[in-house]
Amino acid sequence: MAKIVLDQIDKAYTGEVKAVNNLSLEIADGEFMVLVGPSGCGKSTALRMIAGLEDITGGEISIGDRVVNNLAPKDRDIAMVFQNYALYPHMTVEQNLAFGLQLRGTSKVEIKKRVSEAAKMLGLEQYLKRKPAALSGGQRQRVAMGRAIVREPQAFLMDEPLSNLDAKLRVSMRASLNQLHERLGVTTVYVTHDQVEAMTLGDRVCVLREGFLQQVDTPQNLFDNPVNLFVAGFIGSPAMNFVGAELVRDNGGRITFAGYDLPVPAEVFQNKPGLDDYFGKEIILGIRPSDFEDAGHSGQDWPGMSVHVDVTEELGSEINVIFAIDAPPVEHKDTADLAQDADEDDAAIPLADNKALWTARVNARSRVRPGQALELAVDTSRLHFFDPESGLAIGHPEAATIEAVATA
Repeated sequence: MAKIVLDQIDKAYTGEVKAVNNLSLEIADGEFMVLVGPSGCGKSTALRMIAGLEDITGGEISIGDRVVNNLAPKDRDIAMVFQNYALYPHMTVEQNLAFGLQLRGTSKVEIKKRVSEAAKMLGLEQYLKRKPAALSGGQRQRVAMGRAIVREPQAFLMDEPLSNLDAKLRVSMRASLNQLHERLGVTTVYVTHDQVEAMTLGDRVCVLREGFLQQVDTPQNLFDNPVNLFVAGFIGSPAMNFVGAELVRDNGGRITFAGYDLPVPAEVFQNKPGLDDYFGKEIILGIRPSDFEDAGHSGQDWPGMSVHVDVTEELGSEINVIFAIDAPPVEHKDTADLAQDADEDDAAIPLADNKALWTARVNARSRVRPGQALELAVDTSRLHFFDPESGLAIGHPEAATIEAVATA
């Protein structure tokens, strides 16, 4: 096992296009670090630079106590797991697992021991004599992981290893990966574009955008305290709701938007230094769908919003309520980048009269139906506020650092 340190890493291609820009990141010994972001954000390039499959343009990469900038991939003591499994089709599972060790001159006794242990760990014992064509996608991915495990490397590097699997299998494979990491304790760097995968797997998650590091933190802290509009909108499903609003100094403080008026608790101003500087100014308000509740089921003394329900998504354990507010979608580079990255089925589509669609997640026992009026309760202690020009979260301790890096 080993610590991995990226110190001001750059990757520039012809025409001075930078895929990775001044990336500094320290991955602790034994940590499961997830790199996440939209397509083209530089996450796979960063992983390939750690592996030695891409040359770096600037900066320094260390694995353990060695600087590896000029070391070949085979000398870095890492093992990669790819999206496409990369198995040898003419070899059995057992031969696939053993092949890398044979190339390194490992003794037959040691090879047999390691292959047996990995097969048992991954539930592959009954498939050892089969070839990849006779395996399911999930079984092939387990063989690919087994081939990495038998190497006993200092670090695992995984490039979207679950993206070719169906949704149900991805869930079970995520659980298997968590169990494997707990048992092996090997430093792991994992790339994905799926923020749900990132949140469920990572000890910490590193959010990248256009080659720049946006924020690195635990999954829960990313959800609770995003540093800017981009992270706020990228992390969380359904995505955070945004609207232009005004902060008003009235009875301590209120936020007004789209005909609604909500009190802002005193502890919010205490927890967000500098928020009171925005009294009388336009800001961007963010509310997560999970911070709403059907007022009839909230059990809390939360202020309310009366809405007209357009669509309901009944998910069994909860209901997503989709409704329009009398305000246009927020126009900012951060939200534009989010919309561009979203799949067509996931993108928020404004209504014909330029009203933004919002989502609230409510109790499954709610009797809400499309076309009805609904009183929503709002947990105003969890409101998010963003500067309309920079997109940075107001009062976030890392906001100034992110702005300095982005403008450097």
